[in-house]
Amino acid sequence: MEPINPVEPPATRVCTTRRGAVRGRTGSDAVTSFLGIPYAAPPFGPLRFGEPAPAAPWEGVRDAFAHGPSAPRAPYAPPMDALIPDADGGQGEDCLNLSVWTPHPGPGGGLPVMVWLHGGAFSNGSGVGPAYDGTAFARDGVVCVNVNYRLGTDGFLRLPGRPDNRGLLDQIAALEWVRDNIEGFGGEPDRVTVFGESAGGMSIGVLLAQPRARGLFRRAVLQSGAAHHFLRPATADLITAHLAAALGIEATGTALTEAFARVPFGDLLPAQARLRAEMGARPDPALWGEAMLNMMPFEPVLDALPLPSADCGVDLLVGSNREEYRLFLVPTERLHLLSERKLRATTEAYGLDPDKALPVYAESRPGAGPGELFDAVATDWFYRIPALRVAEAVPGSHVYEFAWRSLQYGGLLGACHGAELGFVFDNLRDPVYAPMLGDRPPQDLADAMHGAWVAFAATGDPGWDAYDREARTTMVFGASPDAPTELVRDPRAAERALWEGVR
Repeated sequence: MEPINPVEPPATRVCTTRRGAVRGRTGSDAVTSFLGIPYAAPPFGPLRFGEPAPAAPWEGVRDAFAHGPSAPRAPYAPPMDALIPDADGGQGEDCLNLSVWTPHPGPGGGLPVMVWLHGGAFSNGSGVGPAYDGTAFARDGVVCVNVNYRLGTDGFLRLPGRPDNRGLLDQIAALEWVRDNIEGFGGEPDRVTVFGESAGGMSIGVLLAQPRARGLFRRAVLQSGAAHHFLRPATADLITAHLAAALGIEATGTALTEAFARVPFGDLLPAQARLRAEMGARPDPALWGEAMLNMMPFEPVLDALPLPSADCGVDLLVGSNREEYRLFLVPTERLHLLSERKLRATTEAYGLDPDKALPVYAESRPGAGPGELFDAVATDWFYRIPALRVAEAVPGSHVYEFAWRSLQYGGLLGACHGAELGFVFDNLRDPVYAPMLGDRPPQDLADAMHGAWVAFAATGDPGWDAYDREARTTMVFGASPDAPTELVRDPRAAERALWEGVR
C-alpha cells in the first residue's frame, strides 16, 4: 500500500472509490492522472490461477502517483523488443491495477469513458508506460482508463480445477470497477467504450459474446484483432502438456496445477517464450492443433467463438492495418527469404486455393516476391477479414483501414502491425514510437485518427458512414501523402471476395 499523507501537496486532487480514496497529480495541461489503482486483489498465493478477487480496502488517502506493476511476462525477443512499445520493468504480483486520466476529477462530469486493453499475443505487453499515456484523450474530454491483466500461464493456460480465460475475467473485473467507480472521476458509467489492439482487440471480440460482460460497455473499438483466434479445449490441453513437459512436470489433475504454481517465474517465463519457437521448429498440427496456424500458444479457450449478434447492444468501430504482417517479416529479414513453397503451403492452410488466389494478390502488386504476397495473404487471414466479418455481423458498424507507410527499414516496414498506436493516442512525440514510425510521422494524421476515436466514444459516430455489404464504406487513414483520410468503397474487393465462405 502506498504511504498515507495527511497533507495534500499542491497540484493534486482526491477522488473516492468504493475501496478508498486516491490522490492524483494534475499536470500543466489540466489533466489529472490517478495511477496504479488496484481493481482486484493480487492473484497469487492462495488466489493463484483463480478468478479475480476484490481488492482490499484502505484507510486514509492512497497516493496514485506511479503506475502499478504489470503482469509477470518474458520480454519481447529481438528485434521486436526495440519496435513494440512496452513498459520497462515494474512487474509484480499486485498486477491487477489500472490508471485513470481525467479532465474532471470528481463527480458530475458526465464524460465519455475509454478503457484500453493492450496487445501482446496474450503473453506480452503492458497497459502502462508512455506509449499508452491517456493524457491526449483526457485533454479532449474523455476519461481514459488503462488496464493491466494476467498473461501467459497465469492468464490463459488451461489448468485442471481452475477457471479458463483468467485474463479475460480480469478485464471484466476492471470493467466492473469502471462501472462502480468512474463517476467519481468525472466519467459516465453508461458511456463506456472499450478499445484494444491485437490481443486486446481479440479480447473484445470474446467479451462481445460473454454474458458476464454484457452491459459493461456501450461501444467498442477493435484494432487489428477481432472475433477470431481462440483455442478449443483439446488444443489448449496440448499446449498445457507441452509446457509441463518443458518444465519437467509429470503430475496430472489438480496436482498439475499445484506443480505449475511452484515453478519460479525465472523458469516459467523463459519456458513460455520457448513454446512459440518450438512451434516454428516443429510445425505439426498433430502436436499443436489449430494454434499451429497463428503461432500463439496462449489464447482464449472456448468451444466456439461466435460472431457478435446483431442485437449485441454495442456500437462497433473495427479495422486493421494494410500491411500488418510486415512487422513479423521485415525486421527478421524473412521478407526476402520466404520461399514460394512456404507461400503456397500457408495460403492453402488458410483455406484458399493458391492457384486461384495468388494471381489475384499479385495483380495489384506488380513484381511482388513471395514474401510480399505472404504479407498480403496473412494480413487478410489474420486481421482484415475477421474485422470485416464482425462489421458484417453487426449492422451499423464502422470500418477503418490504416494505410500510412513507415519509412523504417528502407521503407519496407510499411503500414505494419502496431503502427497506428501512436496516432490513436496522439502521442507521436514520445521517443518510444521512433523505432517503428521514424522521426517525423505526420501530426495531421494523428489529429484525424485520434479525433475519430474521441468522436466515436462521445457519440457512436466516428465521422463517416456505417459499413454494409453493398457499399462496404471504409475510412482509410494515411492513404496518400497528400491526405490524412480517404473514404473508399470496398477496398481491394477482388482480394476480399476470395475469402467469401472461408472460415
